[in-house]
Amino acid sequence: MLQTFNEKNRDLLVNINGTLVHRDQAGISPFDSAVQGGDAVWEGLRLYDGKIFTLDEHLERLRRSAKALAFTQIPTRDELVSEIRKTLEANNMRDGVHIRLTLTRGVKITSGMDPRLNQSGPTLIVLAEHKAPVYGDGTGKGVTLITSSIRRFPPDCMDPNIHHNNLIQSIMAKVEANVAGADDALMLDQRGFVAETNATHIFIVSEYPAHAGKPEMVVQTPRTVACPEGITRRVILDLCAADGIPCVERDISLTHVYNAAECFTTGTMGEIAWVERVDGRPIGSDAPRMGRVTARLRELFRAKTRNEGVRVV
Repeated sequence: MLQTFNEKNRDLLVNINGTLVHRDQAGISPFDSAVQGGDAVWEGLRLYDGKIFTLDEHLERLRRSAKALAFTQIPTRDELVSEIRKTLEANNMRDGVHIRLTLTRGVKITSGMDPRLNQSGPTLIVLAEHKAPVYGDGTGKGVTLITSSIRRFPPDCMDPNIHHNNLIQSIMAKVEANVAGADDALMLDQRGFVAETNATHIFIVSEYPAHAGKPEMVVQTPRTVACPEGITRRVILDLCAADGIPCVERDISLTHVYNAAECFTTGTMGEIAWVERVDGRPIGSDAPRMGRVTARLRELFRAKTRNEGVRVV
């Protein structure tokens, strides 16, 4: 699963602190905190027919992350929406668009990690691209995963609920997936339980003991011990509850994944993608295919993105 260049994006205008500039001329200072130490927060948004799905949930997570990192200046919700709208209108975008919203601590007066050196900030970057879900439409080959040797941090090392730009853990895990010929990497927490992939949250569907003692097929996802409280993840849990699909948050081991009837990943960039193999093991059967529950949730999710969202263009 390697993204390719989209010709529609050749002349993108990127928004940096309110100024629109061609992608080839866009840049930030070498003294900016994002360059100096990955000191920034970010969100991924998706535009459907002029509306951004779960916009306010994403902007609130951006605010919480910036506050947790002690940013002294955080744009308001209306200021952020205004810059997003300006960027989309300048690029004549209405649908099939992914937006990466980045807020850095700003520019330092001299090189160094001390936040007191940031005396002009923050820096806001709005990058909107024509981009379909990166895992394809899900009707063909499924996603393949391998288990990475890189572990996700628990909250006492670095709280995963801070949606920060220092993605080196994910990048190193992705390197391992590339070397193994897999699409992405499954990442464990320090206890050895599944956390998420290098880019998405993960779900399995398998038998799980019911309160009455009779096993039933249940949608399951890891607790947010070593992964962020994903917004698409929450949408899926809410869809399960609304549609009467049993679901639970629990510790999940690799053995649970290997023996699952279905497996899928979730995220703004890739929406819902079904997983075909994990560590070479077929999920569900020797001839893997998208499962019934995964297909139903994809259908419900797509209906929700068509009918909901905040109108921006």
